[in-house]
Parts: sequence; structure tokens; C-alpha cells
Amino acid sequence: MERERFAFGVGEAQTSATAYVDGPARLDRGTLILGHGAGAPQTHPWMVAMAEAIAARGLRVVTFNFLYMEARRRMPDRPPVLEATWKAAIDAVRARFGAGRLFVGGKSMGGRIATMVAAGEGVEVAGLVLLGYPLHPPGKPKQLRTAHLPKVRAPMLFIQGSRDPFGGPEELAPFLVGMPAGTRLFAIDGGDHSLARAKSAKSSGETLAKTMERVAEEIARFAQEATGGSGSPRPRAAPSRG
Repeated sequence: MERERFAFGVGEAQTSATAYVDGPARLDRGTLILGHGAGAPQTHPWMVAMAEAIAARGLRVVTFNFLYMEARRRMPDRPPVLEATWKAAIDAVRARFGAGRLFVGGKSMGGRIATMVAAGEGVEVAGLVLLGYPLHPPGKPKQLRTAHLPKVRAPMLFIQGSRDPFGGPEELAPFLVGMPAGTRLFAIDGGDHSLARAKSAKSSGETLAKTMERVAEEIARFAQEATGGSGSPRPRAAPSRG
């Protein structure tokens, strides 16, 4: 596994990024940029493990820090700054690695901001990978974060734990109806917001590392289908179980 660290500008500020590559011969599958969640940086073990698992399946993976995290502040930036950072990350990756097939997404907040950017004008991506989409704040199911999703023009892969307090698969599934062809939901039975399974589920041998391996396989399959690698993408709103 090769890692390449670099920096890019966001207005007058700068932040850091890391590219994960597992062998130069496999780079034609595209690049996936992942934004971190609200509470932990790109160097958190969860982000690193997920990036490595995906890169091992032929996608270049790039992670980056939002500006507040780069500055070691606890409070996330305001949405316009988060979106500007995402757009700068996309521009930096395209400038550095070329204009090949590009996927965006991330964990929780990082994925949600990616969908907001993809819903806007002037941003074209091959697909989105959303790891624990924060459908609503915990305990507030009426405060939905879905108004912009119908404006996203690319297929989306939602990977959601069944115990996620930010919204489980059954809550999320109705909002996927009518989304771009290829959009689908991959549910992790017993998984929480970080996809970790309950102790009762772990007794069957399913560790977080093994869950991440299965998630990475689904992401690689989604990326291949989204770019026509195995036939035309199919609409799929009902959750598949992992």
C-alpha cells in the first residue's frame, strides 16, 4: 500500500490530504475522495482502515481534512466553508491525478457535504459513497437532511448500520425512490453509526475489520457498475443486507 501526502489551498488557507494506492496497474478503476466525519480527522484509524480496504480493491482513495480539523478546532466550519473545502479537494485531485472517473463521499458529515456539493451546479462526478449518512440528528427524526438529495445527478451508494441513531436503513430507503439509476442501500445488520456491530453480532465472528472488508467489496462493485463495468446500472431502493 502506497501513501502520498500533499496539501491544497482553500482560499487563503491550506489543508492536508493523503492518497492511498495499491499498485499502479490498478488505477484505471477511478478515484474516490472521502471526507471525514465531524469529530475525527482523516488520520483517525477508522478512516485509514476504510481507505486502505477500498484502495486494495483497485480504487485510488484520497482523504483530506476540513479546515477546522486541520487547525485542530473542535467546532466544524460553517456549511459554505465545508462546501468550499470539498470543491477545492475535487479540483486538487483532478489537477494532481487527472480527469478520470471520480467518486466522492465520506463518513457522516463528510458524505453529507459531498452530496450538497454534488447537488450544485458545475460539479460532475461518477458516483457518491456515503458511509453512515446522517439522515437526521439522533432523537430528532423530523429534522431530515434530504431536501437536496433529488438534485444529485449521480448514483449514490448508502452504507448504513441498522442501529445508526442518525437514521437506519428502513428510515432512509423511502428517500432513495426516484434517485439516479444505480442508487442503492447496503445495510449492515447490527451496525452503528461507524458500522460497528453489537457484541451479540460480533460473537458470530463479524469484527469491524471484516465488516469494512465487505463494505469495501460493495464499494468496488458499485464503482464498477457506475462506470459501466458490468452492464447498465439498475435502480435499487430496497436495502441489501450485509
